[in-house]
Formats: sequence, C-alpha cells, structure tokens
Amino acid sequence: MSAPQTKTPVHLASLPQKSALVAEFTGKSLDELRTPAFVIDRAIFAKNCARMHANAAGYGAEFRAHLKTHKTAEGTKLQLVSASATTHAVVVSTMMEAWQVVGAGLVTDGTVKDILYGLPVAINKISDLSDLWDEVAKHGAIVRLLVDHPKQIEALERFEKTRPATRQWSVFMKVDGGQKRAGTAPGSPAFESLLQAIYNSSAIFLHGFYCHAGNSYASTSPSQASSFLSSEVQAVNDAAKLGLDLFSQWSGGEGQKPEFVLSVGSTPTAHSASAGTRAQLKELLHGKLELHAGNYPLLDLQQLNTGLIDRENISQKVIATVISYYPGRGANGSDEAMCDAGGIAMSKDSGPMLGYGEVIGKSWRLGRISQEHGILTRTDNGQSAVLEVGSTVEIIGQHACLISAAYPWYYITDSNAGDGRVVDVWVSWKGW
Repeated sequence: MSAPQTKTPVHLASLPQKSALVAEFTGKSLDELRTPAFVIDRAIFAKNCARMHANAAGYGAEFRAHLKTHKTAEGTKLQLVSASATTHAVVVSTMMEAWQVVGAGLVTDGTVKDILYGLPVAINKISDLSDLWDEVAKHGAIVRLLVDHPKQIEALERFEKTRPATRQWSVFMKVDGGQKRAGTAPGSPAFESLLQAIYNSSAIFLHGFYCHAGNSYASTSPSQASSFLSSEVQAVNDAAKLGLDLFSQWSGGEGQKPEFVLSVGSTPTAHSASAGTRAQLKELLHGKLELHAGNYPLLDLQQLNTGLIDRENISQKVIATVISYYPGRGANGSDEAMCDAGGIAMSKDSGPMLGYGEVIGKSWRLGRISQEHGILTRTDNGQSAVLEVGSTVEIIGQHACLISAAYPWYYITDSNAGDGRVVDVWVSWKGW
C-alpha cells in the first residue's frame, strides 16, 4: 500500500525567541516566575550526562543520546559533550526534533553526526526523512531508520525507485526482547521473514539490532536493572547471530561479513552499565555494543524508585503556587491545599511512589490532579507546617519526559553559581 507523503511543518513552527526570554528572566529568583514553571539545574544536568558517558565507556560501548526528554539545542550539546567524553550519535522521537537539530546548527557544527529516527519508520514520512538525509549529508552526517515490518521495506524500495539516483538506507532491525512494544522476537517466523527481506532489498542495508527495555522501569535495585540490561544484550546478540547465519546462507559464504551494532538501553539499564556488569556477559558478542538512553539528564520519581539514583541527581522540578488551603478536609482529618499545577503541568503518569509528585523539603505530595490544578496532601500525621496561601512549592514529578512536554521554555539555574537565580532559558521543540 502506498501512502501520501507528509512533511514536517518546521517553517510554521515558530518558537519563542530565546534572546527575549533571556533578557526578561535572567537574574530573577524562582519566586518571581509565573507558575507553574519548569526549572532545570544545569550543573546537575551536566553531571548526569558525564556519568552516562562514563557508564558507556566502562561497559565498553558507544553511546547514543535520546533527545526526547528535553528537546532543546542546549541540552543536546550537554548530552554529547560532557566532562567524561564527546559523542555524536542521537535518537529522536519525532521528525520535528530531527529538523530542529538541523535548524539549531548542531549538524553544521559537527556536534551531531548520526541521527536515528526512533520509531519504526512510518511510510508516510519517507520523503521527509529523505529530505532530512539530503540536508545532513551536506555536512557528512547520516540518518538511520528502524524497521520491524516488511511493508516498511517495500515502501522504502518504492520510494527509491522514484529517485534519479538510488541509495541504501542504513537501518536497525527493531528487536522485541519480550517487552511487546515494537519489533520482532529473534527466532520467530516474523523475524526470519523480515531479515530475509532486508538482505534481499537493494534499498537498505542492515546496520544492526536495536532493543529498548522499557520494562526495566520496574527495577528497584542495581542488580535488577543489570539483569534487564543482560536480557537486552542477549536479545540483540541472539538476533545478530541469526543475522550472521542467514547472511552466510544468503551470500553463499561469500562477501564481507557484516559488522553489526548491538544497540541496547533505557535509563535504568544504562545506569547499571559498568565494567563490572560487562564482565558478567558470558557469551561471545556478535557485534559492537551501543548504549542508548534519554531520561537520565533530568530524572524523576520513577527513576528514583529504581534505586539507581539519589534525590540530588534529579535536575528538574516544577514551581507551583499554593492557591487555597483546606484544614481538616483530607484523610483522617488532615489538611489539604490546592496549587496551580495540574495534569497539564505535571502529566497524569503515576509510578510506584504514591501520588503525582513529591514536594521538595516538605511532608506533602501532589495527591490528586485535575487539568489545571492539583491537590496537595500531607505525607505525615499533620505535624508539618501548613502551606501558606500565596507561597510557592517545588515539586518533583513522576515522569520528566511527559512533564517537560507541557512547557514552551525551561528556566535554567546552576547550583555551581550558588544563588538559585535564573541564568538561562532553553526553548523546547514542539510538534511532530
């Protein structure tokens, strides 16, 4: 089936002007900001990026940074150039992110050299992806794709036949390691059929195998996260072994043996990566390891529950204003309060830790939420101080990826500077 081709309307996606925001807000204290406000501590963000680079190096893996959590030029630079290492490969979750990476000059200046579109390729976006590849190729960069269905390959082949000069797309085969999110399971008929279609296609070549352990968010200890990581590696390594076996049959034993990239990771499993966990891998690897992750620069309550980070590693928070107070209205006669951060500002994602957010430094949580307001509930027996109407609270939410998506810009502080005032403003990329 052919599909009408669509384009990313990046030329219509007018973003707030960073220079005007910086002029307006730099030097302001957090209680001077309109709430709800999303705040990032740049120093902690940078430390988290350096830690992840060090983890990848210890694990003996290359690193690919996912941009989906913050979606900013400034955050991308910190992810790729840290105190520990410099890398150049990224994953994007939307075409808008990819085009904004280009528009921010991150390809032109060599910061980004390798862009993976992180969903199984949508066949109505192939022309757009082709334009993206043409643009980044001017600077020696490449666009890579994920495939997990033969129809995607057929669509790429049809598209290439319309071009005056055909190319071969670099693709990862998406592997289902049991998460049932996307991909095919190694050894299944669908896997073998897709692999055969890849080798038979003139429009693509197989770069490697890609797995994401979304189920690793259930980890509550380093050993559990390490187990999830080992399972990811096992899945892509099994896939690569099958890929090599089929290549040998397909090529009749002739031709250069493929050198696959085995791409694994999520923030919990990437946090568990180290020289020690690498030493636990007993099997011969049939490719070169690559680690990918995205939430790690910001972090949140879901990540805190894994036991792999501490509270001081979380670089983001939401500032909200207490707009009303209700003595004795809550459970067992406890007090409640209302704030101006609700489901839009905090998302409705939940996690093993109760509520939708934790108030920093106070025995209160964001217990219930509606669209534009939240109900703050006590976490103690009423011994903590009341929340004054008009005061502000700082809340760490459950899932930073969804929380940050609500905000057109982020206020940046830097704990290395010491006074907690705004030092920069980052404008985030919106749209698909």
